[in-house]
Amino acid sequence: MEEGDTQSIPDEDVRRIMADSMAVGGGTGATDRDDATMGTDGNNNDDKEDDEDDVTVIPPRPRPKVVHQVPTDSIVPSTLASSSQPPLFHFPSISPYIIPRQELCDRPITITASSYRILGHPVRLASPKYDRNEYIFNFSLVLDATADTTSYLSVVLKLASLFRSLEEQSEFLSRDPSAPNTGKVYALCEILLEDLNNYCECMIPIDESNTLNIKLFPTYPPPPPISPHHVPLSTVRLESLTDSNWDLTMLLILPYLNGLNSVRQIALLADADYKLVRKAIAHLLYYGCVILLDIFSFGAIYAPTAEMAGFVQDADMQDECARYVAIPDSGLPGTGGNAALGGEHGQGSSAGIRLVELYCSLKQGQSLKSWCIEHAGALAGLDVRRLITFGVIKGFLYRVHKYAIATSLLAVGGGKQREQKTKEPPDAGLAKYLDGTHCFDEICTELLISEKELVGRLKGFGDVQIIHR
Repeated sequence: MEEGDTQSIPDEDVRRIMADSMAVGGGTGATDRDDATMGTDGNNNDDKEDDEDDVTVIPPRPRPKVVHQVPTDSIVPSTLASSSQPPLFHFPSISPYIIPRQELCDRPITITASSYRILGHPVRLASPKYDRNEYIFNFSLVLDATADTTSYLSVVLKLASLFRSLEEQSEFLSRDPSAPNTGKVYALCEILLEDLNNYCECMIPIDESNTLNIKLFPTYPPPPPISPHHVPLSTVRLESLTDSNWDLTMLLILPYLNGLNSVRQIALLADADYKLVRKAIAHLLYYGCVILLDIFSFGAIYAPTAEMAGFVQDADMQDECARYVAIPDSGLPGTGGNAALGGEHGQGSSAGIRLVELYCSLKQGQSLKSWCIEHAGALAGLDVRRLITFGVIKGFLYRVHKYAIATSLLAVGGGKQREQKTKEPPDAGLAKYLDGTHCFDEICTELLISEKELVGRLKGFGDVQIIHR
């Protein structure tokens, strides 16, 4: 039987643990199970029938052992040299699961020992050419116990599949004459550990016909739910990443990902199915290629959050904001080329002070339109949409949404609110959104109407309360 361990994690902290303590294994060839022993015993019984005076001697069954480990002595201490550090865990206590019985072979196995997690895929090959008629090996990854094993499952599956084929073709493992922690298999384990930890991928030639190709793909959290009124804003130059093999829906929507169009508008402009468009945007959102914003409107209200203190004290963020919001070639005196905020930079500079004053002047109850009229002089040479978008992205500005509650659709009885069924609402399509949980952006996007038209239709419901939050 053959057993081994290897591990690699792209994360900085875990990678250090892995590099110091990883083990990769190869192995020997016979198993210690009763069914394999019985197969050998059957041959000995034939000899016994020929001569009853012969005595059948059954050799002792070998235990699972680590043949190759990287770094050396990290799993099983060497008998030739003493290691300054103890093994990561007690291998004999988990060896029955690294080289398991037949029922657990040929499937992924995860074991937690001490503060480490061992991920492996034991492989069993049955053939009369092996001692006790079978050969079991396992290349395992030793990871930190808190590590996400999702991206490493493909590694052990690839190793199991490749070396199964090599063993079946040329007995690559069982006939390896190298001593433990030497030879081709050990060298392969060393390269595998180093490449996966440093580059998250490897391409290792094994012989003229076989190459080990492995790549670790990062695992991200699932993207947040996408609503029709959300506005995707690209964070990378998507045009430079596209090719003819991209999804057709993705290619259709790219020209409309400009930070202005909502998901519903993008589907209409691209003449594509909304569900497919939402799925394509979710894919971009998963990999961080886009972020979701609210619909920009001069009739909207924006106000600073508690994070504004961080912007006031961060000179680098102020410089970044100045470069982002300045209108190119504004032609203002003293703009210094494209910088409409002037040539000074850093905390306390005229550019930083001007931006801080503008952001802090935003307040509840004042629409962006009236704010722009009030600060027209200070906003000269600045892109207002970019100014607001920058604050929302960085988190020191938030959009104040409006919600409508039609009291005529609710009746109070027994201390609880219930729907009034005495008469049909005048506008059934709009009525379902007037419960205080749907913002104006959502309602306008779903009904494909403007905010002005929405306000006009709300008058048909009588007493309607508008809540800003």
